[in-house]
Amino acid sequence: MSAIVACPNCGKKNRVPAAASGYPRCGVCKSAVPWIVDAGDADFAEVVEKAPQVVLVDLWATWCGPCRMVSPALEKVATERAGKLKLVKVDVDAAPETARKFSVQAVPTLLILDQGNVLSRQSGAAPPDVLVRWVDEALQKKADSAGAAR
Repeated sequence: MSAIVACPNCGKKNRVPAAASGYPRCGVCKSAVPWIVDAGDADFAEVVEKAPQVVLVDLWATWCGPCRMVSPALEKVATERAGKLKLVKVDVDAAPETARKFSVQAVPTLLILDQGNVLSRQSGAAPPDVLVRWVDEALQKKADSAGAAR
């Protein structure tokens, strides 16, 4: 499965696969494009847990007002951090096994995972600036642990 995502640099629409190695790049200008895809119970492991990069998982529901408020901020974060972060949206009603796996009690629940390991978790809606800071802290934590491993 794939998604269509516009390049933030040139505006060209690009087909982005749900799972792949590396990061998607624009077919025209070769800039990194936001990696924003959906996943469910059947493909969660391949799309999220086997991803070689940090993944922001948005566990949401169609009936949830706060989920709809947070979604544009998450997409903005993914766009601004294209090439560093993958955003995966999971509808908890359509993916009950994934919701159970992460003990989702409220939506939205946001997870930052690195190869299936939870780096950070946040439940409930938060203002865009708080989300940006939260994501950046998790990315920095990942970078620090990668640097210490060398």
